[in-house]
Amino acid sequence: MRKKHTAVAAAIAAAATGMVLTAAPAQAKDVVKIAFVGPLTGGVSSIGLGGRNSADLAVRLRNADPKARYTYELVVQDDECRPNVGVQVATKIAADKSIVAGVTHFCSAVAMGTVGVYSRFGMPAVVWGAVLPEVTYGNKFKEIHRVNGTMINQSEVAAKFMTGLGYKKWAIIHDTTDYGKGHNKYFSEFLKKDGGTIVGTFGVTADQQDFTTELTKIRELKPDVVYFGGLTPLGVRIRTQMDKLGIKAQFEGTSGIKSDAYIEGVGKSLSEGSLAFIEGAPVEKLAGGQFFMERYTQQKYGEPPEAYGPFAFAAANLIIDAVEKVGPDRKKVRDVLNGTRDVNTIIGKVTFDDHGQNVVPLITKYVVEDGKWVIWEDSTYGKGKKKLTGL
Repeated sequence: MRKKHTAVAAAIAAAATGMVLTAAPAQAKDVVKIAFVGPLTGGVSSIGLGGRNSADLAVRLRNADPKARYTYELVVQDDECRPNVGVQVATKIAADKSIVAGVTHFCSAVAMGTVGVYSRFGMPAVVWGAVLPEVTYGNKFKEIHRVNGTMINQSEVAAKFMTGLGYKKWAIIHDTTDYGKGHNKYFSEFLKKDGGTIVGTFGVTADQQDFTTELTKIRELKPDVVYFGGLTPLGVRIRTQMDKLGIKAQFEGTSGIKSDAYIEGVGKSLSEGSLAFIEGAPVEKLAGGQFFMERYTQQKYGEPPEAYGPFAFAAANLIIDAVEKVGPDRKKVRDVLNGTRDVNTIIGKVTFDDHGQNVVPLITKYVVEDGKWVIWEDSTYGKGKKKLTGL
């Protein structure tokens, strides 16, 4: 098994870097542009910057490969995690015929607003972070693909895991974007199926600052768990104000808070024991994960890759591989992507279904322990040496 993993890692490294023993003569190559779009400013910019760096790494490694047919250029755009800005940016890059494809979007509300734009202009897009199912399943656009899983996968595992631990009663707080409403919908459905009880559900705006009204009601309801469906900035405010109001319930979040910024914002002590769930196996456990992290570190980026960086890296490589195969032709690249089956990447094998959705069979559970996100099974919580709140 170890030899098999080593062979897979070597294959991924070779594909990404073009490992050769002899140097090829230098010659001019045609330049091919691919786009990266994500939130580079604002409350979730840490995720966007990690994604940008990871896509940039894919481009740098391929450009260092003397066997590559083309020289690649990454065109970077900031969608600010705002749908109106996202549509403007998507229109700009999709209308630019020199850009063959894009690694697009972390925020689900932005991705939902832009899929039609990419389809209309015939530009292939590979989503690297947005988890709302409708991004791929809401339409059957041939141009739209997604390497990460959906919130359906997250919610099913999150509900079963928590009820399995023995928790009974939940209060749900979610933001009122498509992202938050989606998490509320799917988590609530799975929770009820698994025997959990929802004592109250509260929708809040993404820019809301004060939650005294909602949290006071939650305190009166005495839930075992407060489930949060939203992104890091809102999660930080809610978790902090829970403490000020003396709410001792376990805090359970989604992939939206799986960020170092959450721990920094809440603080080491208060963030302890917080939970999050994310699609796919942890990159450090995968055959190509060590390769990715070593190369990322070598580039000395100013920000970590964060939870979704490996997905952006995989998305960029899938696009580049398609261009290498058929050239910088949008329609041909789209068709190659649509035919993706069991392709080895650093996030595991990627297979796109008939809606361009990667079939992700695994969700990883994380808990904050001693100021870091730790895989549940590797944590002292998972080993029974520490207990979550209320257990």
